Amino acid sequence: MTSPDPQVNPEPQQPAAHETAQAAAETASADNTVTQQLEALKKELASAQDRYLRSVADLENFRRRVVREKEELRVSAGARIVEDTLPVLDNLVLALQAAKQPNADMKSLLGGIDMVLQQFKSALSSHGLVELNPLGKPFNPHEQEALSHEPSKDVPAEHVLRVVRNGYTLNARLLRPAAVVVSSGPEVK
Repeated sequence: MTSPDPQVNPEPQQPAAHETAQAAAETASADNTVTQQLEALKKELASAQDRYLRSVADLENFRRRVVREKEELRVSAGARIVEDTLPVLDNLVLALQAAKQPNADMKSLLGGIDMVLQQFKSALSSHGLVELNPLGKPFNPHEQEALSHEPSKDVPAEHVLRVVRNGYTLNARLLRPAAVVVSSGPEVK
């Protein structure tokens, strides 16, 4: 008989039982670590989603509150203007009643209406309204609307010769430009 060749191994060697157990333990430990990491990531994700949803809800509540407060501010500002102009309305009613009297004095009526006009301007100016009356000043196209040009020996060229309608600003914002006639300087012959 021939002796088995020492270099040829007819059967593969089986790993030792303890090596298999060690590999299984390492695999189980790795699986356990991955499972723990997965659970931690799931908790972190759930926490992040909760924070996100709360932030979205807070933002929506903030938007609603801002819209509501803006509307309340608009209404209360309008109410304040109306409250300040009610005395003007009362005085106009009194002026109209006085004008209907058979012995009405036109001079005192005009004086009363002028006082009511000043009261009205004062009430509006307390809310930021400024009247633009640029008579004699240089023409400013940002605040004035030129209706025409007329020659004038008294008013320099490109200065306001006559105001047809006053302009107004509200809190430095132009509401209506002043309608003016602009001087073209002395008449050229």
